[in-house]
Amino acid sequence: MTDLRLDAPESPALIAIRHQAGLADEMWRELAPLLAEVGITADTDPTDLPTLQSALDRAVVRYNTALFTPTGRARTEAAVLLRQVASSFAEGETGYAARLLDSLGPQASQEQSATSTSCIGLSLSLLDAWSAPAGGAPAGVLAGTALPAGHWRGERAATDILALARKGRAHRSHQRLIAQHGGRHVMDGAALALAATVQAWAKHTGTPAAEIAEAAIG
Repeated sequence: MTDLRLDAPESPALIAIRHQAGLADEMWRELAPLLAEVGITADTDPTDLPTLQSALDRAVVRYNTALFTPTGRARTEAAVLLRQVASSFAEGETGYAARLLDSLGPQASQEQSATSTSCIGLSLSLLDAWSAPAGGAPAGVLAGTALPAGHWRGERAATDILALARKGRAHRSHQRLIAQHGGRHVMDGAALALAATVQAWAKHTGTPAAEIAEAAIG
């Protein structure tokens, strides 16, 4: 049965690069407008490799940042799911929280509008914000947040995420986190870190976790 709670320590992620038919073409279509902004088009001299590589590197960074910075409807839908995860986690319904996270994919579907990238991005940006004095969270809550006792899906990633968020650097580190832990582990870890922080916030203020989640995750 799917559950966020594990009976034994989580195994390290096996990072594998898989080829997906059409993925390269799709990515190039997404990058083309960003490359065009700096003058790189299909007519650009293909032998000028340093210029092409520099432009491509900048475009990839902008592309990935946009994927992990949801706005508008994408942010709203990610927030709805993360509120449900945090509330379920606080109520001990870790199996339901796991099923919510398992429904996420890199692209929206008819069954699930939120995506793994939007939920990772929103979780990391919220944690960063809560570490700041004007971030809306009570002072010291993030610094005092610890993962609940036991073993959890994404616990290694969550530990790193909390350490980075306390410095306001979790969101900017999303690529490094994924390279180290794998996307699925970062998704679970980001949600776990967010839920644990909501629990710490609730305990600190004497407010139900569901109320904190509803008010603070958005």
